[in-house]
Amino acid sequence: MFDDLPPDLERLRTLRVWHAMWLGRIDRKIELLLRRQAEQDHGRRAKPQPPEWVVELGIGVGRPPVQVHQGACHMAGKRRRPVERDEARRLLADGTSACTHCRPDASLGIVDLDKDRPRTACAVRGRS
Repeated sequence: MFDDLPPDLERLRTLRVWHAMWLGRIDRKIELLLRRQAEQDHGRRAKPQPPEWVVELGIGVGRPPVQVHQGACHMAGKRRRPVERDEARRLLADGTSACTHCRPDASLGIVDLDKDRPRTACAVRGRS
C-alpha cells in the first residue's frame, strides 16, 4: 500500500534512527511543557491571598501611616503593610486618609468621618 520507502536495508535503518531522534526530541518537549504547566498550576494554587486592608506608610522617622487602602487596590504605594479590619477602622477614625479610588471607609462602614478634608487624590496624598 505505502511502498514509497527505500528498498534497501541501510536507508531504512537510517530513516528509523532519524525518526527515533525526532520522537525523542518531541517527547522531551512534551515533558518540559507538562512540567511547566504543572508548576504554573501549583503556583496559582499556592499564591497567597492579598490582605483585606493595607496601610500606606510615609517616609521618615517611624514611617507614619499616610493612607488606608483595600488590600487589592492598585493605588497603594510600595511602602505599605497589611492591617486587620479593626486597625484599618482605628486608623481612619484617627484621621488617616482613605484612598479615593478603593474607598475603604465606605467598605468599612465609616461614613463622613472627614467632611472637612478634601477628597481629591492630590490632597489625600498630601500634595498640592
